[in-house]
Amino acid sequence: MAFTFECTVRKDFGKGASRRLRRNNGVPAIIYGGNEDALAIALDHAKVFTAQQSQAFYDEPITLNIEGSSVVVKPVAIQRHPVNGTIVHVDFMRA
Repeated sequence: MAFTFECTVRKDFGKGASRRLRRNNGVPAIIYGGNEDALAIALDHAKVFTAQQSQAFYDEPITLNIEGSSVVVKPVAIQRHPVNGTIVHVDFMRA
């Protein structure tokens, strides 16, 4: 079961920008590794939350479609809210 997500590049950074993104049902994330610079992206919370409940999310490579290009990644770290369990931030590493 391969996962594919549509992403957008984040232009706003910081605590306030991340809170606004989360309020609009988004998840801030970062892609790093390989020979390229780190890339800050935004994902849809509902799709990521549903997908992460499957073990395949952690075992298989994930394809991120970022504004016309595709990147294959694996999740490295997922931060969750301590009370309600929503996803706060995701770190991806290029595969």
